[in-house]
Amino acid sequence: MAIPELESRARVPRRRWRIAWLLGVGVLINYFDRVNLSVSHQSLFAAFGVSDIVFGYLSSAYNITYCLCQIPIGVVLDKLGVKRVQRVGTFLWSMASFGGAITPTLSGLFASRFLLGVGEAPTFPANAKAVGRWFPPRERCFATSFFDSASKLASAIGVPIIGIVLVRAGWRWSFATTGVISFLYFLLFWRIYKEPTEDSELTPAEQRWIDETDESAEDIELANAPSSPLVHLLVQPKVLGLSIGFGSYNYVFYLLLTWLPSYLSYALHINLLDSFLYTSVPWFVGFVADLFIGGWLVDYLIQRGFNSSMVRRIVLIGGTAFGLGILGAVHAHTAAHALLWISVSLGGLSAAAPVGWSVPSLIARRNDVGKVGGILNFSNQVSGIAAPIATGYLVSAFHSYAWAFGVSAIYLVIGITSYIVLLGKIEQMPRNRPASA
Repeated sequence: MAIPELESRARVPRRRWRIAWLLGVGVLINYFDRVNLSVSHQSLFAAFGVSDIVFGYLSSAYNITYCLCQIPIGVVLDKLGVKRVQRVGTFLWSMASFGGAITPTLSGLFASRFLLGVGEAPTFPANAKAVGRWFPPRERCFATSFFDSASKLASAIGVPIIGIVLVRAGWRWSFATTGVISFLYFLLFWRIYKEPTEDSELTPAEQRWIDETDESAEDIELANAPSSPLVHLLVQPKVLGLSIGFGSYNYVFYLLLTWLPSYLSYALHINLLDSFLYTSVPWFVGFVADLFIGGWLVDYLIQRGFNSSMVRRIVLIGGTAFGLGILGAVHAHTAAHALLWISVSLGGLSAAAPVGWSVPSLIARRNDVGKVGGILNFSNQVSGIAAPIATGYLVSAFHSYAWAFGVSAIYLVIGITSYIVLLGKIEQMPRNRPASA
């Protein structure tokens, strides 16, 4: 990038970054809701007699409705836009947290988790679409890392904070606390979020910056072409490669999100409160890697003239390969040893994550980004459903986490292969042209 362009960039107002912060806060809060259950494992056993297998299903209940909503949500997002869909979603997820706090039965707790999945289903596809509307391609990895890194920060600070609330006041109060915070975010989102064309305080200079692109005239024509049929997108190699690869990331992510405190407590015999505190270590590593490697560093290199596809592919594939570090925790006998390997795994996967979430707006036309994001997150949530359930069965059968970690490593190898073979170069997919053309 030339020096005059850097100077021009420095003079552009930064109102768009307010949107990045808003999206990040939203993910931070909805992941508080998600980790609530993992923190409450032993309390739920005392309250409802929840076994490891039942806990696995309970952990996946959220992902089932979340997953089923993904592709429909993608279609709805492309029709109604981020603002209207996310207003409904944020309200529903806050009500789901309150429902979990007051339910007297295990079936009621399942119902609250199902509702939470519906409410939070639009979050990541909507955020990916919002970033595509508010940021030029050269800034999208860093902007994406604002909300993706928040999912790691939520576990780093949320697990100990919610754990303290649980130990001091009980698990119902931990659910009620996240409900209050979620409702406050609903009010914040309602007030702040607008599309760029609706924001009267967005200056013409910043609007021009957002609209700037390095694409050719043909690419711009493709970007603004009519929406593609969902079936057409489902069979595109790039969409399939991205979905399988990112699904492998999400399998490990949800394994650690739902089982890490229990692993530290059960396998390494760490007391409950200490396991909450130790859990925060790899999630802090993931937060830093996500924000500064997958986000800031990727955009920094691209803005300085490095090949954008190559930079993104190196971080996406290399970070996923680092995820194989989870195998090191199989033979760990101390907390330090286990946390080292889990931090390597989660740090690598976290660096790859914002790149992965920026890809839908880079390979799909503007009117298809919501659908591609929905397809991507559908794959993610199939993995999110499978990971807690499979881990519950494997731990119950073998009284060890070795097989659980081994299965996740096999999936990561499949994901890396999909990135290399199917996704290939990160560039816009060709238009679905009629045969006569």
